[in-house]
Amino acid sequence: MIMKRIGGPLLAFGLAGCMVLMLLHPGSSLTAALRGLSIWWDVLFPSLFPFFVISEMMLGFGVVHLFGTLLDPLMRPLFRIPGSGGFVAAMGYVSGYPVGAKLTAKLREQNLITRVEGERLVAFTTSSDPIFLLGAVSVGFFHDASLGLILAISHYGGGLLVGLLMSLHGRRAAATPDLSVTVPVQPHTGQGIGRIRAALSAMAEARRRDGRSLGEIMKDAIQSSLKLIIVVGGLVVFFSVLMELLSRAGIMSSLFTLVGALLSLIGFSPELAQALVGGFFEVTLGVRSAGEAASAVPLHFKIAAAAFILSWGGLSVHAQVASILNGTGLRYLPFMIARLVHGVLAASLALLLWQPVAGGRLAAAWSHWPPAATLSNAGSSLGASLVLLGLLLSVALLLALVLSLLRLHRKS
Repeated sequence: MIMKRIGGPLLAFGLAGCMVLMLLHPGSSLTAALRGLSIWWDVLFPSLFPFFVISEMMLGFGVVHLFGTLLDPLMRPLFRIPGSGGFVAAMGYVSGYPVGAKLTAKLREQNLITRVEGERLVAFTTSSDPIFLLGAVSVGFFHDASLGLILAISHYGGGLLVGLLMSLHGRRAAATPDLSVTVPVQPHTGQGIGRIRAALSAMAEARRRDGRSLGEIMKDAIQSSLKLIIVVGGLVVFFSVLMELLSRAGIMSSLFTLVGALLSLIGFSPELAQALVGGFFEVTLGVRSAGEAASAVPLHFKIAAAAFILSWGGLSVHAQVASILNGTGLRYLPFMIARLVHGVLAASLALLLWQPVAGGRLAAAWSHWPPAATLSNAGSSLGASLVLLGLLLSVALLLALVLSLLRLHRKS
């Protein structure tokens, strides 16, 4: 209650301060805005917009319902979410933030998941895309492709651990059924061919309910995706200008000093303060600073800092997700806590696995593996991402089939 009373005045005061700083430093503000706009146009628009459109069209054609039925034996026991969450997880991991949040919001809007299930789902499907992690971070910022393996294991492994932990979220709320969910899970879909038939029937029923033609689906998908990508771009520009203004006001240097002192107390190098503070606001700036940290900083500490920043996501990504979740009934606080837990888990995994993974031959072999080299090449990002999406869905379907057969064997 107190936060609600003082939150509005504090926000107004902060925005007024930003306006004053913009008047005092107009040239720097314009440069920062152009830098943010360049990041949006050169990186985010071509990498996110196709996936926004594809995901919208897949929802319209009932593909999500198809995978929802097929993946239910995997997703419900492990993560306590419907099978459609498996498709969202695959899309989120392949295309990066905030695609997982967008698909989760769509499922919630169509009453395919409950509020608690949506909060669980968005908590562990918001992640960096492999092209950025393997290409920009490991190759571009750390200049070592072999480091992509330890980053990928810590980041995506930490995300899956968050998903398992989030299965404990909302147990009391789950005891009360959500009557707004219009597509309940059918427990008697059978196994093998029976489940495939049920999945095809679910897809056909979803297509019938939608009723739009191909042209209408494509038009609506493009319009909706354009609105969202413009919001994403606006937030990127806003945070780019905000960080420039905070730097001009001396606030960032004060934060560097404070965080550096805290890092020294817990045994980490204070030179990583700039990376962590920058990553608190924006991912790219943080991981770039981690890669450019002083050579005296141990490499495994730099990788742990980068893993934390990638998993936290930065306030820019948080604002994007919060704007997407607005109006769906999904709360932001569980998402924020999950991002913090994900960051700690990813950094811990990076430190624990550093010696066996990065210190052995596995990392060197990874850097010479053709699929890893393809994903590290930004020029083939869309094609490589689509191939990876198909691979993830195939693995998930195989695991779901194995779990179904094991369950059937136990019953017999």
